[in-house]
Amino acid sequence: MKRSQPLIHWNGNVSTPDHRDMIMEEPLSIRIDGKPYVVVMRTPGDELSHVAGFCLTEGLVDNRDDIESIARCDGENSHVVTVTIKPERRQKIGDFMDRRGFVSQTSCGICGKELLEELETRVDPIPDSTGFEAGAIMRCMEEISEHQPLRKTTRSSHASLIYDADCRLMAVAEDVGRHNALDKAIGKLFLSHSLKGAKLLILSSRISFDLVQKAARARIPVIVSVSRPTTLAVDLAVRLNMTLACLSPGDGLFILCGAERLGREPMRM
Repeated sequence: MKRSQPLIHWNGNVSTPDHRDMIMEEPLSIRIDGKPYVVVMRTPGDELSHVAGFCLTEGLVDNRDDIESIARCDGENSHVVTVTIKPERRQKIGDFMDRRGFVSQTSCGICGKELLEELETRVDPIPDSTGFEAGAIMRCMEEISEHQPLRKTTRSSHASLIYDADCRLMAVAEDVGRHNALDKAIGKLFLSHSLKGAKLLILSSRISFDLVQKAARARIPVIVSVSRPTTLAVDLAVRLNMTLACLSPGDGLFILCGAERLGREPMRM
């Protein structure tokens, strides 16, 4: 979502009234089993997918069936979404539910959390050997701008695109926050029980540690981004048997780890 914002345009000589589209940023309160859990600063839209994806990628649930219900509290324009987790799942996550009350900033998914170790919810390495031709990856990268209508007018959004093993687009989401965009895209597939087919994640931003963690929770083996990943992201991806790559200057890719999945004919599980 966006809003036209009045402004003054100074071109170095004169000042004139003007206006530009600005991306919207608003709080979304997520309640788990009736209790406040987190406040996320995000771009309005796809609230149910966003919250479902957040619950999966943060380790609150493992499967769609772990969620008993998910709904806005006060209709379509609500800034509050409530999730009810099934009792049997609630027993398994134990003290994890006590990590509530933090604010997830749009610029950093770990802001407000007491310890970095809290991000590393248990995730097993990904054995998936699905492969992609490098040329197919580059074609997916070229499609990013086509799926960023908000960025075209506001210049302020991030995008996450998820593809299957044949490079067919499965889900896409835009948001002012990198983490929100990924949660929304994952959440769409999670709610429709189609996340199993997700094999490739394309990011308009850099790859950070927590984005690798979120993709790993969704069992997506390959991540390719516009900007370079952090060292911590690479270390985690190596541990989880994932593939990380980013655009290199000119035409091409920097493949940071998991090179066996790229640059050859596709393999299937």
